[in-house]
Amino acid sequence: MRIPRIVIAGATSGVGKTSITCAIIHSLQKHGFSVQPFKVGPDYIDPGYLSSISKHETYNLDAWLMGENQLLNSFISNSKSNISVIEGVMGYYDGYNGNSNYASTHHIASLTKSPVILILDASKTSRSIAATALGFIKFHKNSRIVGIILNKIGSKKHEILCKTALEKTKLPIIGTIPKDPSLTMSSRYLGLISTLDNKTLKKQIEKISKIISEYIDINQIINIAKNSSKLSKKSKPSTKKTKTTIAVALDTSFNFYYQDNLEALRREGANLKFFSPVKDKKIPKCDGLYIGGGFPEILGNTLSKNQTMKKSIMKLSEDNLPIYAECGGLMYLTKSILSDNKKYKMIGIFDAETKMTKKMMLNYTKGKIISKNPISEKLHRFQGHEFHYSQLDSVSSDSKFAYSLDVGQGIVKQRDGLIQDNTLASYGHLYFDSSDYAKIFVKNCIKYSKS
Repeated sequence: MRIPRIVIAGATSGVGKTSITCAIIHSLQKHGFSVQPFKVGPDYIDPGYLSSISKHETYNLDAWLMGENQLLNSFISNSKSNISVIEGVMGYYDGYNGNSNYASTHHIASLTKSPVILILDASKTSRSIAATALGFIKFHKNSRIVGIILNKIGSKKHEILCKTALEKTKLPIIGTIPKDPSLTMSSRYLGLISTLDNKTLKKQIEKISKIISEYIDINQIINIAKNSSKLSKKSKPSTKKTKTTIAVALDTSFNFYYQDNLEALRREGANLKFFSPVKDKKIPKCDGLYIGGGFPEILGNTLSKNQTMKKSIMKLSEDNLPIYAECGGLMYLTKSILSDNKKYKMIGIFDAETKMTKKMMLNYTKGKIISKNPISEKLHRFQGHEFHYSQLDSVSSDSKFAYSLDVGQGIVKQRDGLIQDNTLASYGHLYFDSSDYAKIFVKNCIKYSKS
């Protein structure tokens, strides 16, 4: 099958990938195309920006979490729009580690057989930019790079110097974007500004996208995308009849979810009811609860004061409701969150306290599931991802853990996945379709509904 598609890659992090990708999506829509966005890597932040501008949910493409076959299946089955746009991660060839191309943007471009536009920061160079471009083109025998976008051009003279030097690459220059601080997205603590319900940020994204789009040759991008090679058609997984209801926390505090995970739960027969631990007084009537990652420390005071919500979740946990929580969700289920010398009382399902730190913990994780829990009935190996600016203190010595990590930090001493009754909470994030996590979680929810 033919899927018009394009990858937007960067020479390094911070070259403007997200802003430029948003601008390309904006321009494609103005030309009458519907756009399906994808994001390389386990990132939860940039997908929010891409979803905001495209009006379509963004899907992650991460070979480490998903595996190559599942990644390709997800990409093909979710490419339902006129054009699919994939935003890369970090530098183009930066993968799982410094010695490997695995899970890099180039790896995903190769798996999806996609043409690539490379973004170069021209702010502190002129003729030397050609050496950079040629290096990226020749570093791999099939770079898949078919065009270049120059960002942060200082003047018309600067633009001419760069373009002249880049003639050696024999690649088209798809865009030249001027150096302008106002064209940079709001500063993010790796995304502490959520696009969810943030009208000001959404307007900023639209404004920046509109301005940048004027410096991009969208017709060239359309032609490149339409000339993408064919991909083999994949069979779509069947969807089971709805048999249970799972409440999902979704608001400005909890919004880190892989879209594929939510759809996996629906496919296994779950009706998802979204609610806000910030605004609502109690969770909807349900047979299971899923609390994703996010920023509970930002609205810690509000979450702390919502006593009826906290009490309702505590009672459901004590009643053995299947509960699965990740990162921010884990923090919410501890006794308290200490942030900026202020302590906010949380639910207290787990006998531990959360302390915010200035150090970012960002890892792929790998290990074993060592204990039966709400999302897994068998002991097996897994691969995941952790991203947090906090740590758990005063963890009870008799705490029970579900995960033993070979790679990653986890909660304490390479242990992750706290278990209490039928509640599982971890710093690590899992991709449900990498195992039968959704199937088992839904199965346990159905079992609870009949108890």
